[in-house]
Order: sequence, then C-alpha cells, then structure tokens
Amino acid sequence: MSNLPWNACAICSMTMMLLIGCLSNGAFAGAWTLPAGDTQIISGAILSSAAESFDDSGGTVPTYYRKLLLQSYDEHGLTDNLTLILAPEYAIATEGGPDRPTIHADDFALKGGVRYLLTDLFGVLSAQASYKTAGAFDMSVSANRDSGSETELRLLYGLNFKLFHKDAYFDAEIAHRWISGARPNEVPIDLTLGLHWSEKFTFMLQNFNIVASGNGEPPYRYYRSHKVELAILQRLWKGVYLESGAYFSPTGQNALVERGADASIWVYF
Repeated sequence: MSNLPWNACAICSMTMMLLIGCLSNGAFAGAWTLPAGDTQIISGAILSSAAESFDDSGGTVPTYYRKLLLQSYDEHGLTDNLTLILAPEYAIATEGGPDRPTIHADDFALKGGVRYLLTDLFGVLSAQASYKTAGAFDMSVSANRDSGSETELRLLYGLNFKLFHKDAYFDAEIAHRWISGARPNEVPIDLTLGLHWSEKFTFMLQNFNIVASGNGEPPYRYYRSHKVELAILQRLWKGVYLESGAYFSPTGQNALVERGADASIWVYF
C-alpha cells in the first residue's frame, strides 16, 4: 500500500468540492446559508488520474492512479441562519506503482452536518460542523479501505463585491479535521474567486489545500496536497445550473500529482 494521503478534497469539494460561492440569482453555497425552506442539490462526477506522486522532498516518483467519484451535495435551509447538509458519495479507484501491487477498490461514504450563520455585518461569516463515515474521499485516492471516519469543524467567510464592473464574490474556508484510524488529522484551506460574467455564466478560480497535522501511523507520513481548479457555472433555466471544471496539482509532498475534470448539475428550489 502506498503512503499517499487517502483523504478528501469537495469536492467539495468537495471539494467536486462544490462549496463554491454564492450566485446572486438563486443558488447558494460556501459561507452562505440557505433561506428557510429552500433546498439545493448538486449531483455530479469527478474523473481524475495521476502518473506521478510527490515524494517527501517535493520531487516526483512514478505511480499509477485512476478514480471515478460519484457525488451528491444536498443542502436544506432549516432556518435563515441554519442549513442542513447531506453528502453521499461513491468512488471507484485503481492505484499502484513500481514494486507495489495494483489495488482496485470501490467504496461508499456519507457526510452529514450543519452550517450556521454567525454574522453578515462585514460579508458572511459562518461555522460548519460535519461528520463523514469512512470510505470514498473527494479529489484524492480512495483505494484504502482502512480510511478513517472524519469529524470536521470549519470556519467560512464570503464577500460579494464588484470586479471589472461585474458582480463577483470571494469565499475562504479553513477547517480542522479529526480522523480516526491511521491517517493524521488534517487542516483544509479552500479559496474561491467567482465572477458573474453574465446572467447565464459564472467563472470560478479555486484553490484547495490539505496539510496533515504531523505524521500518522505507518505507512502514513506527513503530507500536503495543493490543487488549482478553473470552473464554469452555466444557468440552464430557472433554478437549474451546469457546472464543469478541470484541476491540477502544481506542488505537494507525499501526495499525488493529480489531474482531473468534474461536471455536475445544480438544482435549486
């Protein structure tokens, strides 16, 4: 088994780390909470691969990695200040490398949590708590069936502003992730800059980072992962949107030199 991190992105990812900002015409995510009674469902897939991985000194070594991640990110406004989160995902992955066996795996994971609006006096500041079962992980290797469950506390800040005389937004998130099992705890840092180019199109530049809190149990060592993504959100009709994007890993340590593409449908009602 490789000692690469078997952790999330969100998808958002997230990670499809899809907590990627706020649309002024209806769809919300990131630091923003949903109005009471409103629901948002984001469903899609991420296809990613790597032919190299970063070693302990930041150089690269050969590896083999392929993954398909199917994911849904669902939100519902319990009140104007409190949003319920539910995110099931299923991953199919293949991982191997020189002098290592090739591993095929498929796994399911479920994440649940809440996001609470702290204040909107200087932008939007919110806090989020979530729990994720062991299994599939966003934007990283998913072939390790010993991946531990995750408990996460996240602080989120969002700001709407004008850029080039157009509506834009910035979303910054930092979290601490407590992980059971052999992997070390993690500190995710996610940044998003979005530009509403027209009524139909929004462009997003995103940066996803994960830094391990020291070493885990063997074979896990300290690692850090950095990804940059460019995505486009297109309004198809009313509350239905199409998101598509591509990302790569410019640097890292004991992590994949990963490239991938994602696509998802956003439905807001």
